Amino acid sequence: QGQLVASGGGSAQAGGSLRLSCAASESIYGDYCMGWFRQATGKEREGVAFIDNVSRTTYADSVKGRFTISQDNAENTVYLQMGSLNAEDTAMYYCAAASLWGGYCYTLATSDFGAWGQGTQVTVSS
Repeated sequence: QGQLVASGGGSAQAGGSLRLSCAASESIYGDYCMGWFRQATGKEREGVAFIDNVSRTTYADSVKGRFTISQDNAENTVYLQMGSLNAEDTAMYYCAAASLWGGYCYTLATSDFGAWGQGTQVTVSS
C-alpha cells in the first residue's frame, strides 16, 4: 500500500466539525480495507471507521451518525468527516490499510493492518 500520510487534525469546539485526510503514496489494488483509528491519552487504540474497496463502511458505535468515511480512488485518498464533535473525540487519529481476502473490514483485528500513517491530533474543547 506504500506510505500513508494523515492530515487535517486540529482544534475544534464541541459541536464542531473537522475533516481528516489520508493520502496513499501509490494506488491500492485488490481487496483492501482502509481504516481510521484513534488513541486517547491513557487509552488503547480503537477502530473508528472503515471502508473497503467496494465502499462498504463500518463505524464504531461511538461515532455512528456523526462521522462519515469516504474515499477518492482517483486521488488515492480516504477521508473522515467528523461532526458533532465532543470532548471524548479528543485523540491522536491514525489511518491504516489492510488487505482483505474476500472478507469484511469488521472481521479484521488491529494487528491485520500492516500500513499506518503518522497520526494527526484532534482536540475538542467544550
